[in-house]
Amino acid sequence: MDVTLSAEHRQIRDTVGEFVDEEVVPRAAAIDRTDEFPADLVGELADLGLMGMPFPTEYGGAGLDAHGYVVALAEISRGSGGLGTIVAAHTSLAGTMLYAFGDEPQRERFLTPLNEGVDIGAFALSEAGAGSDVPAMTTTAERDGDGYVLSGGKLWTSNGSVADTVVVFAKTDPEAGRDGISAFVVRPGTDDGFVVEGTETKLGDKGCPTAELRFDDLWLPADRLLGEPGDGFLQALRTLNGGRISIAARSIGIAQAAFEAARAYATEREQFGGPIADFQAIQHKLADMDTKVQAATLLTHKAAARKERDERFIKEAAQAKLYASEIAREVANEGIQIHGGYGYTTDFPAERFYRDAKLSEIYEGTSEVLRNTIARELLTE
Repeated sequence: MDVTLSAEHRQIRDTVGEFVDEEVVPRAAAIDRTDEFPADLVGELADLGLMGMPFPTEYGGAGLDAHGYVVALAEISRGSGGLGTIVAAHTSLAGTMLYAFGDEPQRERFLTPLNEGVDIGAFALSEAGAGSDVPAMTTTAERDGDGYVLSGGKLWTSNGSVADTVVVFAKTDPEAGRDGISAFVVRPGTDDGFVVEGTETKLGDKGCPTAELRFDDLWLPADRLLGEPGDGFLQALRTLNGGRISIAARSIGIAQAAFEAARAYATEREQFGGPIADFQAIQHKLADMDTKVQAATLLTHKAAARKERDERFIKEAAQAKLYASEIAREVANEGIQIHGGYGYTTDFPAERFYRDAKLSEIYEGTSEVLRNTIARELLTE
């Protein structure tokens, strides 16, 4: 990844990259095989200040700008796609909701432990009948004295079974559609009625538990509401918009790993009296792979720059996420092809990169939804 970066950003990339090469890459295959949450690695990331990267130091964060966060998350994801999702869901979704919409006591009470890595965060929005169609959710939060009673369930919640703090969206006014959705802070360890129904067995993204959650008449005090009643839908949209930059960064990291593995294999694998890298067909694949990674990187930093300048970045984030996620799958696919039969076995990481890459085209906005978003922005500019 050779995009123009400041000296500080290069230092972040190199520092995180060194940790990833020494601690994550050697563990990645085992994480993929066991699908166990790598709590020790998450603890090490916290020690490095990487669990609260984009948030101010006053809340225990690292104070990185948007570019620094992209660079670091791409490096983490280069080592393990699942670990990349753990960090992204914790930071860009749960952390952002608390920082952007929480009041000062909520930030101090819930955001600081997330940033310090003491707690793990999750973001519970999707349901069986409410994926891209958020207003179709059926989870409710009914007013009850000086609090709310939360009832319903959520699916596909990254970190859901290990989280200490979960931002949950529910309808406080079921008749108001999108304007009746609100967001709440739920604490699984102390809030009675929080139930983990189970975790999904997934194609990839191993190590990051994707949980089904249930709320059995879970009572919450009113101070767990983020913002005002009815703000939840717009809060979710704003958060997911920024989160798309994170998923683009994750995609870049996986694509970079797939490219580097394919390039190394091509220089070592010999056929017909020489390395397969001597064949033009292989050279063209490598050229296309690297070009796609570089283009995705530039798109992602363009979105990050607009976010950093506090400019509108809906289109740019959607384009970065759309392109980066699709080229990650394409690059990983070509990596398997270059590895040949070995690429289809678990003896090499090529097949893992492909499985990890695919998820990026689905969560936090499918490719189809993103194309709609981009078109809408283009037509209203």
